[in-house]
Amino acid sequence: MPMNPVPMLFLLPKRCWPLTRALVVAAVSVLAGCSFTNPLAPMPKAVYQSERFQSDETFSRLFDGSVEDTCEAARRALLSQGYIINTTATGQITGIKRFQPNGEDHVEINFTVVCVPDGKGATVSTAYVSAQQDRYVIKRSANSASVGVGAIGSISVPLSSSQDSLVKVASETIPAGEFYDRFFTLMQKMLKEQISDKG
Repeated sequence: MPMNPVPMLFLLPKRCWPLTRALVVAAVSVLAGCSFTNPLAPMPKAVYQSERFQSDETFSRLFDGSVEDTCEAARRALLSQGYIINTTATGQITGIKRFQPNGEDHVEINFTVVCVPDGKGATVSTAYVSAQQDRYVIKRSANSASVGVGAIGSISVPLSSSQDSLVKVASETIPAGEFYDRFFTLMQKMLKEQISDKG
């Protein structure tokens, strides 16, 4: 029957035992704090792999109107929902709207509409729409003031007031779906009203 191996600790001189024991405890503590990943676990899917580039996406819609009329319908649709409009170029409308779902969170939606002619005669246009949602949280930092004291110098005294600032914690493009469908429906309504007003 094989004998158990002699522990390495007893092979060292007795005066080295406390140091060796301390090193072993430290090594075990470090290893316990490390997180090991399972090599058999599947790797997370890369974000770009969800980009399908298929024709069934609903980020665009065809409208029976010129580029000017289509973009004007988009502008009126955004204005009617409280967006602040910024026209950066011909055939492009951008808008921003801010929300505060609770006292700590702040959300912004940045809307971009690009209108391009489609077909002959420029009587039909395609509107490409994309909206980005940014989320912010309030970060508070306490103010402090330095007070001069003759022999000692200056000391920092914390004040009761605090300075708040918004810190962006998340940003994503709103995926295609009902959000854009509702916007396109409102755009279509605005476009029909514009055409009927022209007579």
